[in-house]
Amino acid sequence: MDISERNFEATIEQALLAGGPDGADAGGTVAEQPMSYGEFPAGQYRKRDYRAYDRARCLLADDVFAFLLATQPKEWYRFCQQYGGEAKERLLSRLASEVQNRGTLEVLRRGIKANGCSFRLAYFKPASGLNDELRTLYQANMFSVVRQLHYSERTNESLDVAIFLNGLPIFTAELKNPLTGQSVQHAITQYRNDRDPHEPLFALGRCLAHFAVDPTLVYMTTHLRGKATNFLPFNQGNGSAAGNPPTWEGFATAYLWERIWARDSVLDLIQYFIHLVDEEDDEGRKTGKRKLLFPRYHQLDAVRRLVGDARAQGTGQRYLVQHSAGSGKSNTIAWLAHRLSVLHDASDRRVFDSIIVITDRRVLDRQLQATVLQFQQTDGLVENIEKTSRQLQEALQSGKTIIVTTLQKFPVIAKSIEALPGQRFAIIIDEAHSSQSGEGANSLKLVLTAGSLEEAEAQESGAIDSLEDVEDSIAREMLVRKFAPNASYFAFTATPKQKTLELFGCKRPDGGFEAHSLYTMRQAIEEGFILDVLQHYTTYSTYFSLLKRVAEDPRFERHRAEYLLRTYVDQHPETIRKRVAIMVEHFHEHTAHQIGGAAKAMI
Repeated sequence: MDISERNFEATIEQALLAGGPDGADAGGTVAEQPMSYGEFPAGQYRKRDYRAYDRARCLLADDVFAFLLATQPKEWYRFCQQYGGEAKERLLSRLASEVQNRGTLEVLRRGIKANGCSFRLAYFKPASGLNDELRTLYQANMFSVVRQLHYSERTNESLDVAIFLNGLPIFTAELKNPLTGQSVQHAITQYRNDRDPHEPLFALGRCLAHFAVDPTLVYMTTHLRGKATNFLPFNQGNGSAAGNPPTWEGFATAYLWERIWARDSVLDLIQYFIHLVDEEDDEGRKTGKRKLLFPRYHQLDAVRRLVGDARAQGTGQRYLVQHSAGSGKSNTIAWLAHRLSVLHDASDRRVFDSIIVITDRRVLDRQLQATVLQFQQTDGLVENIEKTSRQLQEALQSGKTIIVTTLQKFPVIAKSIEALPGQRFAIIIDEAHSSQSGEGANSLKLVLTAGSLEEAEAQESGAIDSLEDVEDSIAREMLVRKFAPNASYFAFTATPKQKTLELFGCKRPDGGFEAHSLYTMRQAIEEGFILDVLQHYTTYSTYFSLLKRVAEDPRFERHRAEYLLRTYVDQHPETIRKRVAIMVEHFHEHTAHQIGGAAKAMI
């Protein structure tokens, strides 16, 4: 059994080359099953030698010209007429300069201009199948893999694997094999300590992602910054836990090269998911810095599954996305909204005319609004409804593509959908379970103002029944309106109630309900995106005495009376004031200096 890292590298290369002109017979390997939504067949890469790599310009020159000649021969001929024998050098220099100034993502999406000639550097899958020429150009995209890429002009250091699209580098990977004593953490350390971030290949925007990979785990980053490099997990999850499901049929991380690095998948990522965005501080002010945003696995998987089902099923469907805090929900919603906005079905008909994103805050969620806006690639695609219901009605009637609004306007949306049966809508609901009314606050007010235990008991039970939070109001509104067939609902929540599961979830064979996409709190904790509060907590004992006016009062059962009395004590302003004082003093004395003085507390 060959347990070397080199064999791991060869296995990945073999999978990428399969089905293409450079692919070998893979009769001895067993591939994992493709995605359930089956859009992305693997393989068909080309094999390139590291000596074909232009270290100064960071590209594969032969691939650049092979792609241009295959897709844009007339434009290349025009360029050659101007520069003759210098045409290749001129174009390569121009391309390298454009990538350095604008980034690989922008060059792949928008192409370059050189002395009056326009060149596309990639062709993306057309939203519909009505144009045969565009489909042919899309198939001409050239993917290449280079093993042991010597990337530096100054040293002879090499990367294990590099992936190129039409001659431009898009991904790099460092591979480790635990059977030789190294793991994915060693790959991360190698990127941080041994890869000079000042090398042109590692500049922000030159490569779209760098992957640290071993047979069981994958991590990735979009920007190498030495020891400060931040790697994020890119794993499927193992049940409710972090990691990947073990398999006897191959590597647990085979989804990376068989699915994520599949040709169609990569082009889909570049076209819709990867974004260069402006960084903001806690107040929403731009810092002047930029970052390259790449989806985590659960975000990418959720959006693709929902889009695939919406394409097949059309409107009139309901979906539940149960993603814990720390999942990057705002980005997932933005990606989903933009993907649904260009979705066509098998008949090349647009599935949704308008995408409506609803947040439960009375003041439109700034982060969600900014995220949806930043992801738009066409100006005017996104309309934020921050004023009147009339503004919302006008946006719906005029067929605005993506509309972001607040939950308080949900009844207006529901009525408008009924009044526009010829249009089709996708309704994305942010945090479907949240409560604006505050059940605890209402309960406290009722108990403290009650004149007697009997009154308190009646008000307590009545309060629970009468309170209606956001999740309840959505359920009631949808049930009353009998689910308009021209709308599909996509509900995002971290902790769904049972009725939300029944309303939006999918039914299991055992009769229960589950979410269409699940990212658990346990996985978020294990991946380091939220803290496990149960690991560090302090108990607090409360002692009190209550005087009873009548020595023997048979009218109340003991446990019921104790519950109401304890509620009165626990929620009394004096009790709360003392508890808050203890928390604030503890924070001031023991916690405020943590995290470099940036520690925060919330009560």
